[in-house]
Amino acid sequence: MNTGTEKIIIAASILGADPLNLERDLKAVQETGQAEWVQVDVMDGLFAANLSFGPDTVAAIKKKFPFFIDVHLMMERPKNVLEAFARKGADLITVHLEAKDNPEECLRLIKNLGVKAGLAVKPKTPIKEIFPFLELLDLVLVMTVEPGFAGQGFLESCLPKIEEARRMIQKAGGGRWLEVDGGINDQTAPKAARAGADVLVCGSALFREPPKITLARMRETIQKTLK
Repeated sequence: MNTGTEKIIIAASILGADPLNLERDLKAVQETGQAEWVQVDVMDGLFAANLSFGPDTVAAIKKKFPFFIDVHLMMERPKNVLEAFARKGADLITVHLEAKDNPEECLRLIKNLGVKAGLAVKPKTPIKEIFPFLELLDLVLVMTVEPGFAGQGFLESCLPKIEEARRMIQKAGGGRWLEVDGGINDQTAPKAARAGADVLVCGSALFREPPKITLARMRETIQKTLK
């Protein structure tokens, strides 16, 4: 897991893909060789005012593609579905600190299921609130939009939070990914990377043009920024 010197991981968020052509869109991403992860956003209509994917979506992706599958649970009660997503092939499951279920119980269950565990915070939640759970985490997720819908603008006010999260991870000895999700494109990706992110989630911007064009441009701007 890098601290800004290794290659940035890009996670393709299927929330930004064409729902009627998901396999086509993911195949286009795979052919670029530039996005290692796929993020599956799961919403319950309560924690976030939208509904999206379920465990069978994860299983379908796992069957067809070699991507590392990052499941982001934007749910009030994620504990009820952890086993289902793990069983269907999730490589990493992230829950929200702001959810109603106890974060520590969720994280321990994820680990016991043999899956990597992440904890996410919404834009207004102080990053320091993650610290008590850090030893259980493989990933810290900083949201740079309010959860719910693709296509929102990147909140630059979150950049200091990303920097603080990177310092917190380094102080704890590293070994954890720092993921940024929300409004990531070729203009904002370098800013997030410079602030310390090593996993960038890209959805709407990724699929607006052919992924090979979007990802090449994003990689180029990130590389220039981190030189």
